[in-house]
Amino acid sequence: MNKREKFNRGKRIHPWEIVQLGLASLNSNKLRSSLTMLGIAIGVFSVVSVMTALSAVRSSIARGLEVFGDGVFEVRKTPAVLVKDGWWSYRHRPKIDYRQARRFKLLLESESDAEVCMHLADTRELARYKDRKTARNLNVIGTNEQFMLCFPFELDYGRNLTTEDVEFSRTVTVIGHEVARSLFPNEDPLGKVIAQRGARYRVVGVLKEKGPSFGKNPDRMVMIPITRFLSTNARHYSSLNLAIKAPSLEVMPEYQDQAIGLLRVVRGLKPEDPNNFEVTSNDAIQDMFDNIALMVGTGGLIISAIALLTAGVGVMNIMLVSVTERTREIGIRKSIGARKRDVLKQFLLEAVFLSEVGGLFGIILGIICGNFIAWKMDVTMIFPWFWTTAAIITCSAIGIIFGMYPAHKAARLHPIDALRFE
Repeated sequence: MNKREKFNRGKRIHPWEIVQLGLASLNSNKLRSSLTMLGIAIGVFSVVSVMTALSAVRSSIARGLEVFGDGVFEVRKTPAVLVKDGWWSYRHRPKIDYRQARRFKLLLESESDAEVCMHLADTRELARYKDRKTARNLNVIGTNEQFMLCFPFELDYGRNLTTEDVEFSRTVTVIGHEVARSLFPNEDPLGKVIAQRGARYRVVGVLKEKGPSFGKNPDRMVMIPITRFLSTNARHYSSLNLAIKAPSLEVMPEYQDQAIGLLRVVRGLKPEDPNNFEVTSNDAIQDMFDNIALMVGTGGLIISAIALLTAGVGVMNIMLVSVTERTREIGIRKSIGARKRDVLKQFLLEAVFLSEVGGLFGIILGIICGNFIAWKMDVTMIFPWFWTTAAIITCSAIGIIFGMYPAHKAARLHPIDALRFE
């Protein structure tokens, strides 16, 4: 190695010195740097929070969206999830009344191996036993003996509702685990009489605990015969829902076609008339959720892209201002031996540092906000490794892409012209 090469090598700036110079420059303009990092943080926060919440919900789909049991589909007046048109589009459809539901049940069960569950719900109710009462958050279900066959509920002890309970409109009830714990903390609920909506029901069974999911708690449930429900809890506009249990998933499409044909007959539809009811299943509900999640996720990505693009322009702007303000500094550094690549690295480092620190704050706030939403919906909180990694890579790319031009401009400055700059 000759003397000139040794001299040039001695003038090279070490990477840590470049880091120190970049941090010192950013520290001298705290407000400007903070505002630039805030722009990055907002963009990252919007996408990480939305995707964290969606990922948390998706991780609980298997437990939360399994509304029906295996091989079960439902027929109802309106779709199970109203997304676009809402209730208004289906307001003129006639309700499914008990006479139609009963006739449909008799026809389908006589012609096939299917089981039909009639059910209707009344929310925000309460129940009393002696001096104790539940909160006004009970879900009162009017149904028949097939409810636990069509829905994922199991009996803990006692008995289920029977055909005779429905036929004779008996005042009996099967209660959820939380209801039993609230009203009967130290005694056996079987045989006890609770009051609900002015009627008195004898407890004949208690359901197994399921736990909360998607903001709802199925353990806060009271089951009564559908015939009793129609006289105490139903409204004049209430439309019955019909859950049909097919022998297996493989034959469910055939049973769906059969159920549609029979219900058209029961409701007096002509061949040219469209169906005035909806058929849904677990797969249909999951598809609807996936569509909603796709729309929300796409919206979040678009908003984040706009915010990050704006923040990237802010990074470029602050770096161009920094180059102008530090022109003499650049000239001095280059005159004492700093190379173009050293200057380029310093300004690129500053741009990447701005982006990464802003992105880090955005990631932290996004994870907290997304998991808070998941917690409010009673689903498992998660750490979004994929979106965190994507955010870090994106922030690095923003720093490099939008910092390249200012850094290149600084590196190309001629030492003499830079020293003359006022």
